[in-house]
Amino acid sequence: MNRLGLLSPIFLLAVALHTSPAAAEEKPPANAKPLSELVRTIEKRADFQAFESIKFDDDAYEVEYFMKDGKEKKVHIDPVSGMEKK
Repeated sequence: MNRLGLLSPIFLLAVALHTSPAAAEEKPPANAKPLSELVRTIEKRADFQAFESIKFDDDAYEVEYFMKDGKEKKVHIDPVSGMEKK
């Protein structure tokens, strides 16, 4: 097999195995509440101090925030109902 014949399958395998971060990211459903609304709800919590991170994963917003006592808290929020998942 010539060099080009060997490179083609390797190239195709590399392309097939490659997944870009943008393609792998989940997105909230079309009927999800605006993220700004969900963020305001968390900001109103008595123990809220500051956000650490917010990401969408496994059909929920994963929200990490610092509480006023300095501890970190992680909650999962349903994007459609806005309710915390247990």
